[in-house]
Amino acid sequence: MSDAIATTTLPRPRLSDGSTSFLRKLAILALLAALWQGAALWTGKPMLLPSFTDTMRALVAGILEDGLLASSWRSLTVLMKGYAIAVAFSLVLVSLAVANSFAREALRTLISMFNPLPAIAILPLAMLWFGLGEASLVFVLVHSVLWPFSLATLGGFDGVPETQRLVGRNYGLKGPAYVALILVPAALPSVIYGLKIGWAFAWRTLIAAELVFGVSAGQGGLGWYIFRNRNELFTDKVFAGLVLVIVIGLLVEGVVFRLLESLTVRRWGMQR
Repeated sequence: MSDAIATTTLPRPRLSDGSTSFLRKLAILALLAALWQGAALWTGKPMLLPSFTDTMRALVAGILEDGLLASSWRSLTVLMKGYAIAVAFSLVLVSLAVANSFAREALRTLISMFNPLPAIAILPLAMLWFGLGEASLVFVLVHSVLWPFSLATLGGFDGVPETQRLVGRNYGLKGPAYVALILVPAALPSVIYGLKIGWAFAWRTLIAAELVFGVSAGQGGLGWYIFRNRNELFTDKVFAGLVLVIVIGLLVEGVVFRLLESLTVRRWGMQR
């Protein structure tokens, strides 16, 4: 009898939340791939819609023979430069806005003005100012990241409870120390959310901008690879480039930001 009771009270093995989420994402991706393959076979027009298997073959060939990974690395290198500059500049602006009411109103006005402005729309202006080179791309990337990240971070700082603010003041914290030790940890979920939004805006802006730079300068990264193969009517290679854009986005979201959340806000119980 005791053995039966012990058997019934044993906990059932279960997958961790991370494993369950990973398996669900794999199932969703497999379903999308199956739908893609079925739609391509049904249309029967590989020039317009190559199949999933043809795209995967083109992706492998692009990596092994056509320098697709090198093109992607060039794109990511430029992106990280603009991303880092924008985040650093945004933190300075938001810190000033927290300390001064005039700076706060000025920042809110700038966000209202420039956040709705598509970054790619200022590319001709950037090319006029900085020429055909990396500086123009970085300028456009800074614009695409700066305003949404500033908006999310400022909103997070405004939501910090007054008790936590008083703790910082009681310890005599002021200026950068107050922002770094009190506001940033308390508003970290909003800060990470802003980093995610900024990354998404920067990634899609970079790919779009590289299409223009590819036409103008004959060089570039992943966006230029897509544009060049579109001109040569290699639709499977175009789709392979688009798939790699999506895969890189999924990896950054599912690995980099997931790890950052696990080490911070999830461990601290600030986010589920």
